Amino acid sequence: MDFYAILAKEFNIRPQQVEAVIELLDAGNTIPFIARYRKEATGALDDQLLRELSERLDYLRGLDKRRSEIEKALTEQNVLTDELLTRLNAAVTLAELEDLYRPFRPKRRTRATIAKEKGLEPLANWLMMQYPRGDVAAQAEKYIDPEKDLPDADKVLAGARDIIAETVSDDAAARKDLRALLMREGIISTKAAKEEDSVYSMYYEYSEPVGRMASHRILAINRGEREEFLKVALNAPEEKAVASLKRAFVKTPCASADQIIMACEDAWSRLIFPSLEREVRNELTDRANTAAIRVFSQNLHQLLMQPPIKGKVTLGVDPGFRTGCKLAVIDENGKVLETGVGHFTLPGQEGPKAQAAKLIKRMVREHGVTAIAIGNGTASRESEQFIVSLLPDLPGTAYMIVSEAGASVYSASKLAAQEFPDFDVSLRSAVSIARRMQDPLAELVKIDPKAIGVGQYQHDLKQNELTGALDGVVEQCVNLVGVEVSTASAELLSHVAGIGPALARNIVAYREENGIASRAALKKVPKLGPHAFEQCAGFLRVSGSKNPLDTTAVHPESYDAAKQLLSLLGYELKDVKNGGVPGIGEKAAEYGLDKLAAALSIGLPTLKDILSELQKPGRDPRDELPKPVLRTDVLDMKDLKPGMELSGTVRNVIDFGAFIDIGVHQDGLVHISRMADRFIKHPSEVLKVGDVVKVWVVDVDEKKKRIALTMVKDRT
Repeated sequence: MDFYAILAKEFNIRPQQVEAVIELLDAGNTIPFIARYRKEATGALDDQLLRELSERLDYLRGLDKRRSEIEKALTEQNVLTDELLTRLNAAVTLAELEDLYRPFRPKRRTRATIAKEKGLEPLANWLMMQYPRGDVAAQAEKYIDPEKDLPDADKVLAGARDIIAETVSDDAAARKDLRALLMREGIISTKAAKEEDSVYSMYYEYSEPVGRMASHRILAINRGEREEFLKVALNAPEEKAVASLKRAFVKTPCASADQIIMACEDAWSRLIFPSLEREVRNELTDRANTAAIRVFSQNLHQLLMQPPIKGKVTLGVDPGFRTGCKLAVIDENGKVLETGVGHFTLPGQEGPKAQAAKLIKRMVREHGVTAIAIGNGTASRESEQFIVSLLPDLPGTAYMIVSEAGASVYSASKLAAQEFPDFDVSLRSAVSIARRMQDPLAELVKIDPKAIGVGQYQHDLKQNELTGALDGVVEQCVNLVGVEVSTASAELLSHVAGIGPALARNIVAYREENGIASRAALKKVPKLGPHAFEQCAGFLRVSGSKNPLDTTAVHPESYDAAKQLLSLLGYELKDVKNGGVPGIGEKAAEYGLDKLAAALSIGLPTLKDILSELQKPGRDPRDELPKPVLRTDVLDMKDLKPGMELSGTVRNVIDFGAFIDIGVHQDGLVHISRMADRFIKHPSEVLKVGDVVKVWVVDVDEKKKRIALTMVKDRT
């Protein structure tokens, strides 16, 4: 199989690019490294395309492996013909390969095999020839044998039809046509399996064409069936299906043809449809799985890339009732300054509330707190109301809800045990909340992505595929931002290209004992060899290094080129400072980029990346995105009225809409039909996680805790 040609056509790129990518991947290079530091070889293919190409390459290689296995099996059975080999080589999906292998696959004992054991295969072959003047009855009488349970011609013909039905069922071309028919004209119908209300009530009498089934409905129906609330069936266009088989196998009207027709009808109802029904349901589920993982990945990427709130001393509040709210103050760099506990969420706590207010006010004033992060736990509403009541006495302080906290933050706090060994778990969770505000990426990587809650039906999806996709997103975001090696946690470091959990722990252990003064010092970390260093070095930053390039994304392999560039344009290495090298972009343009690249013996993409880093050393791509909303007010569901205009933050984007945090502890839903004054296929065309949007209230159901919103003012 010509992988280069296939991938080049599918991704609309040159075969040379495909060849370079495959060569780099096979050599053990990571996708972030290839995307960032091998642009000349790949033609500057981006991270996402490289991942998709890598996944498709794996599929094609798996397809080729299965093709070889089938070819070997057919050769051993001595049934591989030139025609069959040609069809095997032409197959482009696993389904096509399996259809071709189906007639030769070892089978359990079937009605057809029993008929063959009785010697009826020659009769079946004779019937398939469909001789215009053939005497079917006379031929059948030749096989009558009471000892073989063939007492008459009818029983003989029934056995022959069983053989023909299995032959029809195993025909690859017929199955392909019928599969396409079901995907095109099949209807999925659902009925209630229990006489009780449930979240699946809308599917108690429901039907929809297979080709129009939205991913979220497929997943909802699957879950309802699995939980035994729904009965699901695929309704097929039977007349068209049988007619298709007749066209394929009936040659001419005759007595034999009548037997073939009966065999085709039996093959469809008994063998083909039950099999294809499972295949179609599986294909729908796979399609929904792929779509849901794609949406989940997009949401996770946007969540991880939310801009950090830098330069603020932050108070983290982990809401609680009986055991109180855990408090932690951290400075601008995430260092813990003070921890404590406040009781202010239960009624009748006037004394404890006054003490908590005094404690919080002192913490804010003494440490210069300018931001408060409140976790989204069970007592978050009461916590927020109490904090807001204190804001008039705390000038210059704002707050935000950290919606990914709650249950998730506790798993993060367990991972942070080594960072805060003197704190109990609950206090560590307050620290995590505060750090989550200051650097979302660094904290969220400590949490299982599936627990963050920015997808749909994530527990119903193929877990290996979901985990692989989400790990790829985390890796992409971490390497895009870069990691400060002197402060990063082992969890964050483990997502850097070329570094896994074990090597990340080695880096942290070496750092604690020896410190890391430069990128070059990383080579002294146990088991961090030359290949790992090549992959990770460009994504690690070392603040305070004597070499200012260590604070940039310039790879060590390009340090000489960067120094020569500075020299050619009249600068020195010491001119590389936090604010960038002044005027270097203009001087490079005057010199000529092509001329510079030639003088430095590097490619133009690498030159542009070096110049970009020298202009803004260690830049954070998140800084260019809109900042999160810091609130200074609080609402309750009872305060909402239809038509009310609000500002909210997108928390989750799913197939049928988006959930918006409008500050009332219950996200509102904007249905896809209310997102724009034009038709859109998917909410991701309009919104992404973290967007700040203007919405209007459509309806509020306090009992069911549902809020309907619209982004189009007159569409209520």
